[in-house]
Amino acid sequence: MAHLRYLTAGESHGPALTAIIDGLPAHLPLTSEQLDRDLDRRQGGYGRGGRMRIEQDHAELLGGVRWGETTGAPVILQVANRDWKNWGAKMSADPADAGTLAPVTRPRPGHADLTGCLKYDQGDTRNILERASARETTMRVAVGAVGRQLLAQIGVEALVHVVNLGGVRPEIDPDLPFAELRDRAEESDVRCVDEQAAARMHAAIDAAKEAGDSLGGVVEARVRGLPPGLGSFVQWDRKLTTRIAAAVMSIQAFKGVEIGLGFACADLPGSQVHDEILWDDERAYHRRSNRAGGFEGGMTTGEE
Repeated sequence: MAHLRYLTAGESHGPALTAIIDGLPAHLPLTSEQLDRDLDRRQGGYGRGGRMRIEQDHAELLGGVRWGETTGAPVILQVANRDWKNWGAKMSADPADAGTLAPVTRPRPGHADLTGCLKYDQGDTRNILERASARETTMRVAVGAVGRQLLAQIGVEALVHVVNLGGVRPEIDPDLPFAELRDRAEESDVRCVDEQAAARMHAAIDAAKEAGDSLGGVVEARVRGLPPGLGSFVQWDRKLTTRIAAAVMSIQAFKGVEIGLGFACADLPGSQVHDEILWDDERAYHRRSNRAGGFEGGMTTGEE
């Protein structure tokens, strides 16, 4: 079985961002337009910074795809940085351009600036912050969009919505159908399914911007249609929960991951944490509840 993996490269104000995806099967339908839809979603949203207004991201397929289908070879993706035209020699690889931009010597707390300079023996934090920038997530989104196309072949659906922004928490009907939850989140510029809460989120964002500050939040991802048994319990790094937690924590500014009830399990007895196993001819094995979030032993259970 092929091992699916990817690498990204490029700087925030360099010419382009690039990714290589290895292990995709042949004959997967794939076009730039499919990837651009998710890149456009990344750039939307209320309160986005100025960089989002500069860029208009477009994914170029530079390898591994012919006539709209993958060939089985590594897939190469590239997104050009439109802001590169304003930097040029300032971020050039040519040694003749050295010194065209004054070094940045005041590191920012909460960023990789200081620790990165100490680790890589740099006197200019720009050599750190350009790669550590959240601009790198552009390629994560492009790679994820490829993953979305792969999962769609077996009927897997996913959604993400905001469940806390700056302390504002929406009221969400637990019986709201998956498709309606997804559609409401897509229609909201803060990805909140509660319109009244969304209005309060707007106000909180405006107040933070006025104060020169920013806000944190919590997002919830839901995936349905996965078969049971993805991942493995036999080694720690083959558990799908391990890989998901690592992927999320690698995104800039993320500070925690919960699966299922997550940290709420600390306040509950075991009888209110586990999910009773049931069987019937129509649904086969299934759970009475889904407190584990669709995982047991680092493997998918088939639940959402």
